[in-house]
Amino acid sequence: MIGRADAPVTIVEFFDPACESCRAFHPTVKQILAEHSNDVRLVVRYAPLHNGSEEAVRILEAARLQGKFEAVLEALLNAQPMWASQSAPDLNKAWDAAQKAGLDEVRARRDMTSPEIDAILRQDIADMAAVRLKGTPTFFVNGKQPPQFGRRELADFVRAEVQAAR
Repeated sequence: MIGRADAPVTIVEFFDPACESCRAFHPTVKQILAEHSNDVRLVVRYAPLHNGSEEAVRILEAARLQGKFEAVLEALLNAQPMWASQSAPDLNKAWDAAQKAGLDEVRARRDMTSPEIDAILRQDIADMAAVRLKGTPTFFVNGKQPPQFGRRELADFVRAEVQAAR
């Protein structure tokens, strides 16, 4: 989760770290969080649909355990064009990016296979099926999907939910 736990508006994003569209939406999501810092929180749910995504998710979760989630998320998304090839992802480059962002790689490699991270992945994959996820990113704002897909449409939908919560 990113943002205040008591925020009245919750964005749930089903996210794949190897997804180009997720990368394209990330600046918009960051802008929404900055614009509505007291009113909006983001809950990231994983949808490891692409080759290499599961390991990248495990890197992110290991980073979360080290208190480095946001820094490593930024690093992985910035380096995505170098590591996230659909046919042959190069996860060594993802690890390099994460390490440059401050991740303790030795600890992360140990933590990434923990029962806690396994459980997070299992739950998110089960929830993907439950919501009949068709692709990433998929957003829910206070439990509702925006009526149209797009960066501006997401921002407008969140803005309306913030107004409704006031």
